[in-house]
Order: sequence, then structure tokens, then C-alpha cells
Amino acid sequence: MKILIFGPKARYDLYLPEFVRDLPVELVFSGAHQSSLQAAEENPNAQVIFADAITPIGRDIMDLLPRLRLIHSEGVAFNAIDTAAAREKGIFVCNNKGCNAVSVAEHTVMLMLMALRCGITGHAAVKAGEQIRFKERFMVSSAPELGEQAVGLIGLGDIGQATARLLRPFGCELFYYTAHRRPPEVEAELGITYLPLEELAGRCDILSLHCAVNEATTHMVDRAFLDRVKPGAILVNTARGQLVDNLAVRAALLEGRLGGVAFDTLDPEPTPADHPLVDLPPEIADRAVYSPHLGGITGGSFRRAHRNMWRSVRLLLEGERPNFIVNGL
Repeated sequence: MKILIFGPKARYDLYLPEFVRDLPVELVFSGAHQSSLQAAEENPNAQVIFADAITPIGRDIMDLLPRLRLIHSEGVAFNAIDTAAAREKGIFVCNNKGCNAVSVAEHTVMLMLMALRCGITGHAAVKAGEQIRFKERFMVSSAPELGEQAVGLIGLGDIGQATARLLRPFGCELFYYTAHRRPPEVEAELGITYLPLEELAGRCDILSLHCAVNEATTHMVDRAFLDRVKPGAILVNTARGQLVDNLAVRAALLEGRLGGVAFDTLDPEPTPADHPLVDLPPEIADRAVYSPHLGGITGGSFRRAHRNMWRSVRLLLEGERPNFIVNGL
């Protein structure tokens, strides 16, 4: 079985499960300077694609691979894969459900704390020899503790639930919105309360995005949503940049409706230096915290993801269905 991989060989070598050495597979890695289409054209007998979460896998690539049986995201997100085309062609699309939940949840809490406690600007002040001046300003800012904040989680899947579990010991008042409300026993276990999206936006001090990108959620954080948020709220995004209308968030920062943002994901990626949420004017630049899409990048996340991917390949070889099918086959 030939497997076409859109990702660096070093990463796959590092996280290769031991049992893969006994599988009848041939691995072909797409070159760094090779387009996805070119890689597909050169490997027409590939039966499996492994792709990182941001590599587009469209109908054009599938048309070049008549034997293709499985497209597997290396992460949890699969919005870069044309799931409808794959379903039409009888190709399984799978993800690594839950593999990075703890990792992203930890990163989310870190960004919340950095936004609240001046993690970036405080660091810069010490480096610049301004430690005492910065400390004196901070002491009269009435900076809140995380436990004093009402936190609204938009999306309560694996990552949202892991985030709620980490936040609960801080003492935060926890709320959530999702298209399908969770059972009462899940809400009780997490100590979290459901609110309609409009009410959640207006009630919470911190709004944290944890939902998938689809037609209903693309640019869900738009001008209308931001008009409803509690003045001074902090927006955290460790999900996907496409959930956010960049210009609307920029305007909300400029107008003071948002107190700050903390983003691990931006749209597009790679993110240019002149991005409207990065190239901010000096008066609001200090209210933004960024990380370079590191939320799910831990050794534990990759080990779990790669074990699942290779288990799905083994299942296919055994005539079984792969794990975590997301395109309805």
C-alpha cells in the first residue's frame, strides 16, 4: 500500500509506532518545493494520503489518484479537505479526534493568563530595564485574577471540555455555547452552564473559541457578534482563524469594545507581518498576544495522532473501516 505524505519525513520518523515496521506499506513524502498536484501526478497508485491540517486536499488531487481509499488529517481539523468530493468518490476522510485536547487546553489557559497578566509586555519591560515602572503601573490597574472571570467557551467538544476541566479549579464561572447542548450529566461534571450565543457574548469576560470551521461557523465572530460582547472582554482563539472576521476584530480593538485578544491561530497561515490583526497601531498593539499555532504541538499529541493514523491504515489492510471517519461514509 502506497502512502503519500504531505509533511516532513523527520516528524514521521520521530513518531512512527513500532508496529508500522511490519506493515506492507511504501511511504512517499511530498518534497518541500513540490506542489500537492505534482506529488499526486507522480504517485497515481497512492491509496492513502496523510496530510497536515492546513494542506488543501481537493477534488483535483483526488482525480489524479484513482486507487485512493483514505485521506487522513495529521491533526483534528479537516476543513482543508474536500470532504464532499471524497464522499462522492467513496474515499474515507478521517481525523485524530481528541489527540490534542489536553495540549490545546493547556495552551488556551496559558493565553488567557498572558492576556490578563501582561505576559508579553511585562517580559519586554524587564528586558528594557523598566521593571519597577511597569510594576507600579500594573499595581494601579486593578488587574483581575483568572478565577474572577466569567469564561465562555464557544464549542464544547474534546478541547472545550478539556479546557473547562483545567479552568474549574481556578474558580472561574464557566459557560458554554454549542449547536447541540450537552447532556445534564456532562454539564454537572464540568461545572458549566449552557447559554445561547448572544447571551454568552454579553455575559462573559473571556470568550474562547473551540469549534470547528464549517459554513455555519466561518466568520462567526463578526461585527454583529462583537457588538454584543461585554465591553472590555478578551477574545481567545486556539481553534481556527477562519472563525474570525479579521477586520471586525481589528475595529473592535480600535473602538475599545474588545479589551484584548490572544490568538494561536490566524487566517491566513502562513500569517504575513501586515496581517490586520498583527500589524496593529501602537495604541492597541499591547492588547494582543500571539503564538504561532503551537496549541496542539506537543510530543504527546503527535504520538497519539500518529498511533491513530497508522491504526487506521492497519484496519484498511485488514478489510475494516478506519477510525474517526468525518465525511459520512
